[in-house]
Amino acid sequence: MPELEVTIGGRPFQVSCQPGEEHFLRAAAGMLDAEASPIIAQMGRLPEAKMLLMAGLMLADKTAAVEDELRSLRARVAELEARPVATRDVAVIPPQVNETLAEIAARAEAMAARVEEQLKA
Repeated sequence: MPELEVTIGGRPFQVSCQPGEEHFLRAAAGMLDAEASPIIAQMGRLPEAKMLLMAGLMLADKTAAVEDELRSLRARVAELEARPVATRDVAVIPPQVNETLAEIAARAEAMAARVEEQLKA
């Protein structure tokens, strides 16, 4: 089992993890250190347990806010997915338009036939 040294709040810690999880452990330690460093800068040297507790609480607070936002966004997505799909109004062609087009087509065919006859003659 790999053992890594991580630094949190300026203090080194030896931590074990599963093989292949070293990257995740370093990232998590980096997040905890990012919370601990400002606490140390503001309050000075703290006991290790208090520093880790404060940094953990800060991360938990951020995580809770992100979870609330995620829940809200999931609810909004569900609401949008539940909406009926908007349909476009399809124009209904009145029957007289079809009749008129058929009449125009018949006249055009008749004219084309007359032109063909005149060209043959």
